[in-house]
Amino acid sequence: MNVFVGIDVSKAHLDVAVGKDAEVVRTGNDEKGIAMITSLLQDAQPDLVVVESTGGLERALIAALYLVGLPVALVNPGRVREYAKAIGQLAKTDKIDARLLANFAEGVKPPKVILPSEQEQYLSALVTRRRQVVDMLTAEQNHLLSTPIRLRPLVERNMDWLEQQKKEVEKQLEDFIEHDSNFRAKSDLLRSAPGVGPVLSKILISDLPELGQLDRKKIASLVGVAPFNKDSGRFRGKRRIKGGRANIRSVLYMATVSAIRCNPIINIFYLRLLSYGKEKKLAIVACMRKFLVILNAMVRDMRPFRAVLPLDI
Repeated sequence: MNVFVGIDVSKAHLDVAVGKDAEVVRTGNDEKGIAMITSLLQDAQPDLVVVESTGGLERALIAALYLVGLPVALVNPGRVREYAKAIGQLAKTDKIDARLLANFAEGVKPPKVILPSEQEQYLSALVTRRRQVVDMLTAEQNHLLSTPIRLRPLVERNMDWLEQQKKEVEKQLEDFIEHDSNFRAKSDLLRSAPGVGPVLSKILISDLPELGQLDRKKIASLVGVAPFNKDSGRFRGKRRIKGGRANIRSVLYMATVSAIRCNPIINIFYLRLLSYGKEKKLAIVACMRKFLVILNAMVRDMRPFRAVLPLDI
């Protein structure tokens, strides 16, 4: 008999439904409660455990389940709410949500999560911190324009401190990758592709551990650069991208803009799309997908970029 589990996560509690019609078990969202759930599910041997993404409150639980080899999927809450509407489930409580997630697990069977290693998680934290510092520095640069002249030295001192923080984080990033042979090899491989700079290579290594392990359609969908149809009858709507990992997509966009200029494969592909009458923004998105698929094939085959040879993508 197949067993599907849903776990509703809140700041204080975890509500667990081992089956869509099962009694819901509640524990604390702490070390003791997570250990209890892990033991319970190891005995139940579920086919799939589904947990909603809740801004980080689920991370300790996901890590614990993953470490003991339980199949766990992390899903977007909006997707689950749409599923609830589709089956007529309008009521919402923690217990109902836990059963709904078990129902969702059985009906949809979302893909299992692949967690980054401890090293990858640390690298991701460094990349995230760099992005936070850059955002704060940009905000202060904007504030400087509207700050009275007598107060500008305060803003400038803060900007100097943020610049120093940025340099320190970037130095830690470089040292961390340089002293890890796997990261260094992967970074060198990715950066062999024209258009891939240090920021994109680092975020791909840290925040996209699935790179090289999924096929072209799945990796594009995971990042959120796969266009979705919107057709009905004779109506043909515009294809749009949505969902995915926005932090990766934003960096990939800037790298693709650079690749359109310096990467011969992406440049030719972009010009061909424009010659077919494709709008520039749509052409750039298509190039993002093409670029990601090429990088995915490079990592899969551990083969550096070669513009003169067609890649098996």
